[in-house]
Amino acid sequence: MNDKLNSFYKSLHNKKVSFIGLGRSHRELLPMFASKGAIVTLRDKRTREQIGEEADKLEALGIKLTLGENYLENLCEEDIILRTPGMNYFTPALQQARKSGAFVTSEMELFFKYCPCEKVAVTGSDGKTTTTSLIAAMFEAAGRTVHLGGNIGRALLPILGEVKPEDEAVVELSSFQLISMDQSPNVAVVTNV
Repeated sequence: MNDKLNSFYKSLHNKKVSFIGLGRSHRELLPMFASKGAIVTLRDKRTREQIGEEADKLEALGIKLTLGENYLENLCEEDIILRTPGMNYFTPALQQARKSGAFVTSEMELFFKYCPCEKVAVTGSDGKTTTTSLIAAMFEAAGRTVHLGGNIGRALLPILGEVKPEDEAVVELSSFQLISMDQSPNVAVVTNV
C-alpha cells in the first residue's frame, strides 16, 4: 500500500464520515471506513423498510443510519461526506456542509487521488460502457492487469491497496462524477455528446 493511501486511512480514525446513498460502491466502502476507525453514518432517502435486512447488518457494524425524508439533516456536523455518483454536487445541503468545513468527495475522487497507476477515463452521452469495456479488453489482451470501475465494474477504492504502478485503471464516469473532480486521468475519452 502506498504511503499517501496509508496516511489517508490512518487519518480516518475518529472522523465523522457520512455516505450519502446506499449504492454499489458505498456498500463496500461503509464497512471499510468503519474498520479504519471512522464514525460512519449512512444517509439515504429510502426508509428502513425499503432498505430491509441490510439496515440491520450495517448497524451491527456500528454504522449509524439516517434515513427517510430528513436524511441530509445535520450534514454540517460531518468531517467527510462521500456522495453517491448520481447525487448533484450542487445540492444546497452539500454546499452548506462544504462552507461549514466538511470535505465533500466521492469514491472516484479518492481513487483518482491515491491511485498509483495510469488512469483511463471515459465519459459522454452515449457509448460509455461499450467504450470502457473495449479499452479494458484491449489492455487485458496486451497482458496488462486492468482495474475496471466507475459506473461499470466494481468499486475501486476498496482494492486500491492491491493496485500496482504498472497496472491500468479504466473507469466510466458520468457528468455528475466529473463536476467536482480535481484530478485528471492520464487518458480521457469523450464519446458522442
